[in-house]
Amino acid sequence: MDDLVKAVASFRGRQVLLTGDSGFKGSWLAFWLAEAGADVWGYALPPEHDNDHFNLLGLRDRIHHQDGDIRDREKLGAFFKQAQPEFVFHLAAQALVRRSYRDPKETFDTNVGGSVNLLECVREMPSVRALVYITSDKCYRNKEWIWGYRENDELGGHDPYSASKSAAELVFSSYGDSFFRLRPDFGYATVRAGNVIGGGDWSEDRIVPDCVRALRDGEPIVLRRPNSTRPWQHVLEPLGGYLILAAALVQDPARYSGAWNFGPGGEAARSVLDLTRVIVNRWGSGEIDVQTSIDDLHEAGLLHLNCDKARHMLRWYPRWGFERTVSETVGWYRAVLSGKAVSKVSGDQIKNYMEVAHD
Repeated sequence: MDDLVKAVASFRGRQVLLTGDSGFKGSWLAFWLAEAGADVWGYALPPEHDNDHFNLLGLRDRIHHQDGDIRDREKLGAFFKQAQPEFVFHLAAQALVRRSYRDPKETFDTNVGGSVNLLECVREMPSVRALVYITSDKCYRNKEWIWGYRENDELGGHDPYSASKSAAELVFSSYGDSFFRLRPDFGYATVRAGNVIGGGDWSEDRIVPDCVRALRDGEPIVLRRPNSTRPWQHVLEPLGGYLILAAALVQDPARYSGAWNFGPGGEAARSVLDLTRVIVNRWGSGEIDVQTSIDDLHEAGLLHLNCDKARHMLRWYPRWGFERTVSETVGWYRAVLSGKAVSKVSGDQIKNYMEVAHD
């Protein structure tokens, strides 16, 4: 049996808690787990938009969801006690670089202080057997290398968002060394993923939602930094890795605890302009307006990951190449904007993703 299919099947009937289930990645993971038969408990801020993936899927009626802020230690702890989870996926975060410049305190309070609250809840909850703690590929000190960062490379961060994710990694390491290593039947891992795209994302200052809004409204797509290069991957790629990893953490905590990268192959490292051109091509129309950025906010120009560890130890691999990733993403928005049921569109993509051999 395929490793991903086997891992997903292992969650049937299991108690799984997600923070950040109302977000882009979190809603896809919560839906995937619910479809697999897991008993899913989600804790997150309310969705920001009526058309967010979480709302369109009707997840409030499918899982045990609690509106809440991870900065609220007491409320988060009460939710943990109610759920008694076996698996925990921590995705809640302030996830936008440019927003971190506007409100750095909120970013650090959420991504560092909120993560401490989450780790405290896990530390005090003996039912938890596996923790997957999601940070970001931006936790690495970006030296604009042409090769990918490995899990043991230097951490750091220029902007508040990147620095907060690096700090969250240090907090995780401290809890691991101080507390979690004393629990022999507990597996704990931190994961860093490349830039994810896919249907259901309507966040501000993200290239795909910006493209879709412009194309939907018949307006030009405005690019600030067209030459910035990112490792683009479909949202299901890292989520599949998280599921495989979580299942492995239960089977052999000592072997699989630690840091993991989940990113696409080298062919998927494309510029923002390249990505936009493919999106326009798949959409069938649209114009691109390249404008020189007039702000001085720092953003990484080149960043990608080395994922040899995940490929060799977990037998995880990207299933969709760059072209397929963009095609599936544009196809999702096209289908949903034409009136198709989101649960059907997203469910079919998950099914197709699990069935296909890697590209």
